[in-house]
Amino acid sequence: MDLLSGTYLLAVLLACIVFQSGAQEKNYTVREELPENVLIGNLLKDLNLTLDPDVPLSSPLQFKLVYKTGDVPLVRVEENTGEIFTTANRIDREKLCSGIFSENRCFYEVEVAVLPDEVFRLVKIRFLIEDINDNAPLFPSTVINISIPENTAINSRYSVPSAIDPDIGVNGIQHYELLKGQNVFGLDIIETPEGDKWPQLIVQQILDREQKDTYVMKIKVEDGGSPPRSSTAILQVTVTDVNDNRPVFKENDIEVSIPENAPVGTSVSQLHATDADLGSNAQIHFYFSNQISSLAKRLFAIDNATGLITIREPLDREESPVHKLTILASDGSSTPSRATVTVNVTDINDNVPSIDTRYIINPVNGTVLLSEKAPLNTKIALITVMDKDADLNGKVTCFTDHDVPFRLKPVFDNQFLLETATFLDYEATREYAIKIVASDSGKPPLNQSAMLLIKIKDENDNAPVFTQPIIGLSIPENNAPGTQLTKISATDADSGRNAEISYILGSDAPPIFNLDRRTGILTAVRKLDREKQDRYSFTVLAKDNGMPPLQTNATVTVSVLDQNDNSPAFTHNEYNFYVPENLPMYGTVGLITVTDADSGENAAVTLSILNGRDNFIIDPLTGVIRPNITFDREQQGSYTFQVKAVDGGRLQRSSTAKVTINVVDVNDNRPVFVIPSSNYSYELVPTSSSPGSVVTKVFAVDNDTGMNAELRYSIIGGNSRGLFTIDQLTGNITLKEKVITSDHGLHRLVIKVNDLGQPESLYTIALVHLFVNETVTNSSYVQELVRRNMETPVGQNIGDGEITPQTNDYVKIIIAIIAGTMTVILVIFVTALVRCRQTPRHKVVQKNKQSGEWVSPNQENRQIKKKKKKKKRSPKSLLLNFVTIEESKPDDPGHEHINGTLDIPVELEEQTMGKYNWATTPTTFKPDSPDLAKHYKSASPQPTFQIKPETPVPPKKHHVIQELPLDNTFVVGCDSLSKCSSSSSDPYSVSECSCQGGFKTPGPIHTRQL
Repeated sequence: MDLLSGTYLLAVLLACIVFQSGAQEKNYTVREELPENVLIGNLLKDLNLTLDPDVPLSSPLQFKLVYKTGDVPLVRVEENTGEIFTTANRIDREKLCSGIFSENRCFYEVEVAVLPDEVFRLVKIRFLIEDINDNAPLFPSTVINISIPENTAINSRYSVPSAIDPDIGVNGIQHYELLKGQNVFGLDIIETPEGDKWPQLIVQQILDREQKDTYVMKIKVEDGGSPPRSSTAILQVTVTDVNDNRPVFKENDIEVSIPENAPVGTSVSQLHATDADLGSNAQIHFYFSNQISSLAKRLFAIDNATGLITIREPLDREESPVHKLTILASDGSSTPSRATVTVNVTDINDNVPSIDTRYIINPVNGTVLLSEKAPLNTKIALITVMDKDADLNGKVTCFTDHDVPFRLKPVFDNQFLLETATFLDYEATREYAIKIVASDSGKPPLNQSAMLLIKIKDENDNAPVFTQPIIGLSIPENNAPGTQLTKISATDADSGRNAEISYILGSDAPPIFNLDRRTGILTAVRKLDREKQDRYSFTVLAKDNGMPPLQTNATVTVSVLDQNDNSPAFTHNEYNFYVPENLPMYGTVGLITVTDADSGENAAVTLSILNGRDNFIIDPLTGVIRPNITFDREQQGSYTFQVKAVDGGRLQRSSTAKVTINVVDVNDNRPVFVIPSSNYSYELVPTSSSPGSVVTKVFAVDNDTGMNAELRYSIIGGNSRGLFTIDQLTGNITLKEKVITSDHGLHRLVIKVNDLGQPESLYTIALVHLFVNETVTNSSYVQELVRRNMETPVGQNIGDGEITPQTNDYVKIIIAIIAGTMTVILVIFVTALVRCRQTPRHKVVQKNKQSGEWVSPNQENRQIKKKKKKKKRSPKSLLLNFVTIEESKPDDPGHEHINGTLDIPVELEEQTMGKYNWATTPTTFKPDSPDLAKHYKSASPQPTFQIKPETPVPPKKHHVIQELPLDNTFVVGCDSLSKCSSSSSDPYSVSECSCQGGFKTPGPIHTRQL
């Protein structure tokens, strides 16, 4: 049981080794002498080969028969299907297995490689050759001679030489038959332990040499084939005289061993035989039986007399390791004695190993061509090593003599696969001469070597390589078309067409460049302009001619060098700057921008002024223009000069531009009245004038321009009843209402003209005197009135408070009281004059007219008469004076709102403190009436001015009154309030006084803002 287990484990181990090495064995049984194209088997099915769909194959599945060059294979294998067929070369078992008579020992072996390498395996196919009856048994000779003594006893047996049949089994010798035996002889068959059949001749009757000494018969031999084959030989029996004792061998079976290198003549064995007879019958003759092989007869010799067997020719164990010698000893009788000598030829290490190379990749002229792309473990050849020696002398190892990218992989006993061990590189090594060495284990060992040539076939596995991956070039602009820039070069480690390189511009290359495909010369086909593009970056390709082609790209950068081919360029051909006339000296006028398409020094531009250097300077680098004068638009409104730009090139280029500087007006001039020319002038307004008629006109001019010279006219004083109106654009003063009797007299209008300048408007005030009457009968008197009006101080207090209806009523009451009192005084005065009749009638009329001129009309006169009974007496010390006028600008910038305030005496304030609300101010001017400029003193945060009696105020910028002649100053006064009367409540109306001389004011009248 242990032996069986060990045998089983060994078998499993060997199977695992074979499977892991990619080797398999397959046995087939085939009859000999089959015709061509007989199907023997199918490897694809018989080996159960299945392909893994997840494993890609480099080529289709292929079955390749591996055989030695020069051999004629007895079978063929279909490469695509793996089917095995016979060929035209017939299989002859007797030829393949000469000398082998055992039915189970005749094999024909071939190797088949399953490709490609992804599924590689090596299959050893063993064909067991089945014998057919294709050979007839034959006797050693056609005539067989046997001698039999005459006194031979009945049933005695004599050996007959056996026939030989190369077939085996039932096709071998099966039967012997004696023909024409004449009933004297019979035939019997004796089967040896080895299975041989020896015929024996049996004596069936008593022989008498004297009666018949020779018998001629036929012996037939027949095999067991179907149909059987047979042959015959002549058997001639000679009856001899009596010799009744046969020789007897001392040893019938002798076995000896002799080395195969034993020299010729060496004794092999000494036979000994004895014979009981005497005399000549006891002389023994030794000789070889005719049943020994011809090889044994050639190698050995026997001494006929002594029985010494010696070596006739050199032995060769590898030719035949065992020789069976059948020795016959005869004393001359008919029945010799038989002995068998078995000679075992022992091995010595006298054979070098043999190397048999069977190519899997078919060689060309003895050289294997292998692609450098061959994968690892690519099978190249099957190496079979053999040594005819035995034991250790026949144990062979196989190896390569030096380090190569190949290895020998064991697959079967003494068989190795030569395969690639690493990746191949044609560029590193193009050819290998592999020396395969086979060495046995003898002492000393014997070696044999074989050379195998492998040439590596170049594949396009190397892309071209540029000598410079980034190619930087510089070229001046304005080059000639076709200028060569550089020569681009690349190398390819491959060979042949795989190393032929073509140069191609990349898709990003501009059409301005050209690249020669063969030489790699890069040229510029057109003139380069740095100002359009100063740098080009594109790719170039190096492409080989392999299949498929490989390519590599490199980056080419072309820098275009500047030349001074561009003049400085101004951003405008003409520059227009606008500067305010109040720009200080060396202030910034503007910036001249100039560019130069060139670069470096060629683009370094310097600016200068060609003319106008006295008035302006320019920064040569920044282009900033500054004045070295002060501007006055009214003197000169614009300046024009040329600016020159020069670059810094070796050959300088220049250009010029025109510069115009326009002086922009600044609102620095106040309006100036042209009409009226003097504050002392007056105009007659006939009482018959209809409303809407133009009674006079004012006209002013402004030396500024634009909006600074746009003027607007307005009445800001002396028009409390609103009898007159003024056109704000033309200055025409028109009569608004029909003139009534109370309107007669001298009216003094305060006219304001203001410009629309920004950021602050300037204005001027003038006085316009209008004398409402039918005619001017006494012009000197009117002039006197005008003069007196100019001498009368006028004040105005301007506030910003809102006027409530309740406050307005209080003011009206106060004004009514004052007006009533003055009316009573005036009536008394007029009555006294009438009674006295001191003046002619026309003087009285004139006096009444003068009174009307002196007293400004007031639309409230009718109301005052109704309120006389309710009027209270004012304090005797009450003096009226006009103090301040405050300007308040409404939301509408086109209109000005004037609030008038009155100052009343402290005594009146105390009397009315608890009764009236003084928080509001009565409005005495229209909302669009402006301030009285420099004659007013400010009483609020807003810009206001105060008019002081007989004290001119120096003009201030933006708030001035036209400086008319000094005698135009309107200041009026009286010695005492009791000497004056007024029928008007207008604070700006001047009452006629009966006194002569200036009007002295004992104290200011303080008004509370209501």
